Amino acid sequence: MKKQFDQIIVGGGVISCSIAYQLAKRGYRVLIVERDQIGCEASSAAAGMLGAQGEFAEKSPLFQFAQESRALFKDLSKELYEKSGIDIQYIHKGIMKLAFHQHQCNKLKTIAAFQREEDNPAYLLSVEEARKMEPGLTENLHAVLYLPNDGQVSARHLTEAFTLAAYHHGAALREQEKVIELLIENGAVHGVRTTKGAYYADQIVIATGAFGDELLPEDYGTIPVKGECLLLELEENLFQTTLWMDGCYLVPKQGEKVIVGASSIPDKTDKHVHAASVHKLLSRAQKMVPRLGEARISSFWAGVRPATADELPYLGEVPDVAGLYTAKGHYRNGILLSPITGIYMADLIENKPVNPFYYDSFSLNRQGNKLEKAGESQ
Repeated sequence: MKKQFDQIIVGGGVISCSIAYQLAKRGYRVLIVERDQIGCEASSAAAGMLGAQGEFAEKSPLFQFAQESRALFKDLSKELYEKSGIDIQYIHKGIMKLAFHQHQCNKLKTIAAFQREEDNPAYLLSVEEARKMEPGLTENLHAVLYLPNDGQVSARHLTEAFTLAAYHHGAALREQEKVIELLIENGAVHGVRTTKGAYYADQIVIATGAFGDELLPEDYGTIPVKGECLLLELEENLFQTTLWMDGCYLVPKQGEKVIVGASSIPDKTDKHVHAASVHKLLSRAQKMVPRLGEARISSFWAGVRPATADELPYLGEVPDVAGLYTAKGHYRNGILLSPITGIYMADLIENKPVNPFYYDSFSLNRQGNKLEKAGESQ
């Protein structure tokens, strides 16, 4: 195998593969190096929600980034299918956020008001209106916020499609090969050393999710947040819209299946699924859709999401090491932000102009780095 490349992407998750796809599509010689298998961590554990509105009640760089990324999925799904033959299962059925108490309803009202100010459709529904759309919903609701522009994909298929499309544009892939050292000389990176050899490039991107922080300066590490999920099998489809309440979401999938997620446990990286978490998730799932009590548990799993102290991703060049970049810390938004991250990082690497709002907000030397809420309610 050749040893010289234009860029080496360390990590094989959805962010890495999106960046590799964008660079390979632009004609660069790209190598992806993955310590295990492509998409084996958070990228395969994710439910695939494209929720670009439901958590935002004010303007922020992350909100704008999410809006732009969500808008790419319709055309991206067609593009990736043409180049990889993989259907990413893009479904545009919206998301419903459910309120069971007045204080939750007040939060939904605030979100809805902001979203409408931003010209995004956001509808506060009565229980009757919501149940007319989704008859399987419980009657014991206070209100529902319907966000029709949100949707979902298959996280695993999206990662595979990015990878195969990059490969078809000439990208190379090395799995089961861990990067153990960056090759740095005179303040510039020029390659990586792995468990099996060395590869060379003047531009290296560290995109290792919740892992691989040892390759970066200590200041730019991520905070691992473990999330546990279940897959339920149904006799018939009970709803089409993704449903979401505090501490739980339900994402309907092909074949009468539903992903139930997710717990949120900071600073844990084990993959054990605990009985207490299963109990909480099933209780909340049945609270939203009572007939889910009849479903069969098909499987369960845990993934580790990469958070940052200020809940914004690190996207950009690592200070004091020329040619070294990172794209980490997408937390719960890795699937949603993968298309725009690939484009943004490729533009940075090509030294093209990028949105200064994003540059200032996502750069590694930005101001503000304090952990405030790395996780959902337990």
